[in-house]
This record gives sequence, C-alpha cells and structure tokens, in this order.
Amino acid sequence: MTNPLLSDWDTPFELPPFAEISDDDFAPAMDAALAEGRKNIAAIVANPEAPTFANTIEALEQASDLLGRVASVFYVIAGADSNATREGLMRDFSPKLSAYSSDLFSNAGLFARIKSVWDARETLDLTDEQQRVLFLTHRRFVRMGAELSGDDSDALRDVMARLSMLGTSFTQNLLADERDWAMPLDKDGLEGLPDFVVATARAAGEEKAAGGPVVTLSRSLIVPFLQFSPRRDLRQKAYEAWVARGANGGETDNRALAAETLALREKRAKLLGYDTFASYKLETEMAGTPDAVRDLLNAVWTPAKAAAEADAKVLERMLHADGWDGPLEAWDWRYYSEIRRKTEHDLDEAALKPYLQLDRMIAAAFACANRLFGLEFEAIEGPIYHPDVRLFEVTRNGAHVAVFMGDYFARGSKRSGAWCTTLRDQQKLSGDIRPHVVNVCNFAKPEAGKPALLSYDDARTLFHEFGHALHQMLSDVTYESISGTSVARDFVELPSQLFEHWLEVPEVLAEFATHAETGEPMPEDMLERMLAAATYDMGFSTVEYVASAMVDLAFHDGPAPADPMQKQAEVLEQMGLPHAIRMRHATPHFAHVFAGDGYSSGYYSYMWSEVMDADAFATFEEIGDPFDETTAKRLEETVLSSGGSVDAAELYKEFRGRLPGVEALLKGRGLDTAA
Repeated sequence: MTNPLLSDWDTPFELPPFAEISDDDFAPAMDAALAEGRKNIAAIVANPEAPTFANTIEALEQASDLLGRVASVFYVIAGADSNATREGLMRDFSPKLSAYSSDLFSNAGLFARIKSVWDARETLDLTDEQQRVLFLTHRRFVRMGAELSGDDSDALRDVMARLSMLGTSFTQNLLADERDWAMPLDKDGLEGLPDFVVATARAAGEEKAAGGPVVTLSRSLIVPFLQFSPRRDLRQKAYEAWVARGANGGETDNRALAAETLALREKRAKLLGYDTFASYKLETEMAGTPDAVRDLLNAVWTPAKAAAEADAKVLERMLHADGWDGPLEAWDWRYYSEIRRKTEHDLDEAALKPYLQLDRMIAAAFACANRLFGLEFEAIEGPIYHPDVRLFEVTRNGAHVAVFMGDYFARGSKRSGAWCTTLRDQQKLSGDIRPHVVNVCNFAKPEAGKPALLSYDDARTLFHEFGHALHQMLSDVTYESISGTSVARDFVELPSQLFEHWLEVPEVLAEFATHAETGEPMPEDMLERMLAAATYDMGFSTVEYVASAMVDLAFHDGPAPADPMQKQAEVLEQMGLPHAIRMRHATPHFAHVFAGDGYSSGYYSYMWSEVMDADAFATFEEIGDPFDETTAKRLEETVLSSGGSVDAAELYKEFRGRLPGVEALLKGRGLDTAA
C-alpha cells in the first residue's frame, strides 16, 4: 500500500489527507524523506559545474522539501492531538532530525560551494531578496558550526543531538503532568463559581471520565477557578499543582533536564567562539546584546513593580477583611483582584463572557482582516486532523490567498498554550505556493449545544495568534527560508501583538460582542468599562512576565548554573519579586525556553515587540482611523509581506519612519504614571 505521506495529495488545496494517514505511516515516511534530502544534498555537492546561486543556494532551498512536508504534518498533529504512539515517534525522530541537521551544517563540500557563492556576491547579478537569502544562508551555516573541524565538530554534533532529545523529553514530561492531574469538585467545591466555570469543569470531568466536575491544569479552566472560587484551600491546592508542573519528582521531573540543557547550550556557544549562549543567540536579533535586553526589562520592571506592590497592599487588606491572617499569597491574587475589578470598574467577568462568544470573536478577527487587507474567509469542507478543527479558504478579490485552520478547544491530548504554525509555507521558487496556516488555542470547550464563551484575555489570545496567521498568509517572497514568520525572534511578535489592538476598537466590539442568548450587543456602558479596565492589574501581569524574562536571560548570560532552581531563586530575590507573585513560567515548566531553542535567551522578545506594536498602532491613532487604507497598505507592504527578506529594523523604519522608545509601551500598559 502506498504511504499517503509520500504520495501526491488529490485533496482540496492539496491539504494533507489526514483520514488516510495512520500513525504507522510516519516512521517510514520520515526515513524516506531523510534519505531523499541526503540524496539531494549529495547531488548539490557532486555537481561538476561551478557553484552558482541557482545550483547551490536555490537547490539547497528545495533539497528538503519532502522532509518539510512530512515533518510539518507530524508535528502539527503531535502537538495538538498527541497519543502514546506519537510521543514515542517524537522521541525516535529527535535524534534522526538532529543527525540530519548536523550532517547538513558540517558538510564541508556543501559549505565550500556556499562560501564560493558568498565570496563572489559582488560580481553576481542578484536581486535584493537573493542577496538576503545568500547572506542568511552563509551566516546560518557559520553559526551552526560549518567552520569547525575535527573534535570540535564532533563535539558540537553530540551537543545538538542531546539538546534535541532533552527538548522532546521536557515537552512530554510537561504534557504528562498536565494530563494526569485533576481535582474533583463536590457540591461545596462548586459553590460560588459562575455557571461558565461549572460548565467547563463538568466538560473536563466528562473528558476524563471522572464521574463529575474537575479542575484540570488547563489554563482555560484553572485561571477562572482561581479567579472565582471562594474556597481558599482548593485555590491553594490547585495553584500549587499548577506551578509544580515538571517538578513533581519521578520520571516527569524536568529540573535535571533544564540543568543539562543550560550546560550544553553554554558548551555550544563556547565551541562557536562566544563567551555566553545569550551573546551567541542575541547576535542575530534586533536587541543584539544581553545588555540591550536587560536595559529594556529594567526600564519596565521599576514602574511595574511599584504598581504591583501598591495593588498587593489593597488585596491583602481584602484578604484580612475576609478573616484570614498572614500575607497575601499567590493563590489569593486572582480571586481578590477579580472582586476588586468588579467593585472599582463595575465589571463582572461572569456577566461579560456571554458577550464574548468564540464564534463572534472569530468573525471579528476575520472582519478586521477584511477591512484592513481585503481578505475574505469562507468555511469549507476538507481534510482535518481532529473533529474540533475548523477550515477556511482565504481569498482576496476572488484570488486564493491561503487555507486557514482553527483548532480552538483544550483537550488532554493537546499541549498547553496557544500557537501558530503552518502545514505549508508561502514561496514562489516551486510555483505560486500559497500557505496552509494553523492557529491552535486551548479555550474551554462548552457543554454540548452551548456556545463557547471567552474571557477578554482569551479573545486577545485569539487575535494574537491570528496576527501571526496574517503574517503567514500575506507573505509575498520567493524563498521559503525567509517566508512569513521567518524573521528575528524579537520581531516575530510584532504582527501578532499589533493585531490585538483591533480587539480594543470600540466599533469592532459594538458589532461583534453580542450576547450568547439574546443576541443583543454589549451595552455601551459595559463596553466602556471593559475598555477602561484593559490595563487593570497590569502591574501583576508585567511583573510575572518580566521575572520570567530576567531569569531566562540570567540562565544564559554567564556560566550555566549547576542548579537552575537555586539560580532562579537568586535572580528573583535580587529583583525583589513581590511575595504574592510568581514567575509566569517557572523553570520546570518554562516550555518557551526548554522545549526547544526558539525562545532561549529570547523570552524578552514579546516585550521588545510590544515596544513596536504600541508605537505602530499609534500610526493609525494619529490619523484617527484604525482602518485607514493607506496605513494598512503600508503595513502589509513593509512588515507583513516581506518575511525575512529585509532586516527587521529596516522594515520597521520603512513603516514608521523611525524606531520607537519604551514610552509607548509604558503608556499602553498604564505604567507611565506608576510611582
């Protein structure tokens, strides 16, 4: 029988034929794809013709096409709908993919051809985009060790292989801890919870066959439970389980994996000639240096901490008024903050959520994309990997632009968080290839027949991930290696965080924030109160984020700590982290940093991008029209369509005319007046 992963796909828009693919197909398909990639690379090296951009750089761009296709399908499914077999395959594939990468970047014959083209670049008639691809290709090979030889080359290969295994194990341990913990709720445990939390707990209990409602470690359930449960004992139990993910001892404990990862990253950096891993990693980012990152985080930390400490005093007085002695604890903050928000802003999330229906918020995101960029979205039938997935064709002026998949609901087989990925990237080298873009979220799934309701933070997450999706959809480059979100890590969050601003546009909410039962629009006074409260508790959220970013930077900007947990404690003590606030992501479950290399030394990048997104949206505000056609067109032509074809700082300056300062960020977070 033919392996469907290795066949041509006679499906709508050449989507993967998910129903025909079994778990047994992945291993042979991966082996075949690796073999084909190696064969293609060998052919480039053996080419008797002199190296040219076409026969070396462009050939390399296409050499691993089949591998990319197989890996994309597998990792989309493995991340969003895992099972024991797929977890085993991830462990099997990790060393194979690492070996393939090491063989590629240590291939002396291949690098000699790349260097030959690089050295001759001034004499070649290359387009600006080709010059950029050549620069990035040569730099990538150098930074991956192509100039190393002998023992150093072998050592780097071993380091990369082990890091790949560690990242996979970290991810699977975290998923296991999240999947295996649940806290049953009896009648007393349900007391005081809004209907939407009770419904979510019941749905979670049904999924786990628990015989009744439960609290799980899914953010979409545990956060509202911490916000609304008056049972302090249950809040503490749930919170401590949540922050203990990856640190429970036994086979799923991530602390030793984190220590080994940091040591190997330091070794990697030194093999490549850098003092620290942070110096190596940040060299290619907009920030450039660890000091630049530290300066940004410190500039935000001081006013954020002041705001959080002032808030903590208010919340602690509320705790004492309830008859509890002692300090405000981390499991108290969300509960008393929610009460305070209701009092000070007359804003009750339980009353707010019926106006933030998932379907209406999806429609709002689509409508904003239509008004800004002329995109249209039509629900279509086609192959999907899970029944919850929704499928849309994206067009503009009748022409096909992309396929968009939305996978919105939490389930035990899905890793936590929210992300955007692709099954196929935009490029033109192999024809006019349009992307297949996937947004994955973890919103609470409603009971059968009931509408899915979002918190305001959930709605922001939906817009955020859709901003990433737009970056992929609107990409207009020739080469896949610079397509869509293939940009500097501290630039990649700009389109996503910028798009969040359109959720706050009153006319958008006035149209799409409609009640789930009555269909009535959100009352104007409620809408005004909701927007006025947009920066409520921003001291808390900023402090927990900056604490995580500072620990990430400290881990990588110096000798690797033998005990990361001790180092984490030292950094937080030095910062003066308020007692009732924890890191957003403690080390044992800091997947951004330890599940892979993407955000290592780079968790700061959300804030770096926020400096730009606050300033970028001000462009529309200064004009007085959030949907100004000329500004939207310039945004697409510079930031959204260019991918990595131009340096990130140059792209931003082309859009805005200058680089921004931190002032717009502080103002946007309501911290510009913090004492």
